[in-house]
Amino acid sequence: MQGHGSGRRRAAFRFRAAGFVLLVAHLSYVCWLTLRPLSAPWVTAVTLEPLATIRADLALGPWEAARSIGGGLLLLAPLGVLLPLAGGRVTVYPLASFARTVFTGAMISLAIALVHSELTGQIMNVDTVLLNTAGVALAHLAVVPAVRARLRRRADRKRAAALTGSEGRPEDWDEGAQAMAPSLSRVGVAP
Repeated sequence: MQGHGSGRRRAAFRFRAAGFVLLVAHLSYVCWLTLRPLSAPWVTAVTLEPLATIRADLALGPWEAARSIGGGLLLLAPLGVLLPLAGGRVTVYPLASFARTVFTGAMISLAIALVHSELTGQIMNVDTVLLNTAGVALAHLAVVPAVRARLRRRADRKRAAALTGSEGRPEDWDEGAQAMAPSLSRVGVAP
């Protein structure tokens, strides 16, 4: 039983390391994509008024709106999964995880928008920050709670199997856990 803990720690470390490497790779790609110089002689109209760019995109038609809004939602959406993966916690309060992930995604989006505006001389567009943050939130809600629940169920099954000494059937898990109740055999009865 003592060897099981080190195996779990190694697996958790590998998940965190993979999450961190994927997170750095994705952020590198996003920075390259957003901060590279463009050869177009025109720049899009930018604004600090919330939802103005989204309304303008919707006025252009459904395909242009889907491309523009979808691109804004998808740009940082992988952070909704990669940030919790890099954190590596399975048992965490869901609302705290969601708030932490969305806040971090919003700050990363804001930082990229500020650097982009500084390098290109454009005014920061607040709608890109809103869309990027919404993409992070939607990806987190769509994937992370289900994956964490599955990992918790898997860990519970393994724990129950270790208590019963075999894989057993799920309906036998409680019986095996009760049969394996700990006892202290070296403690004597007081006079």
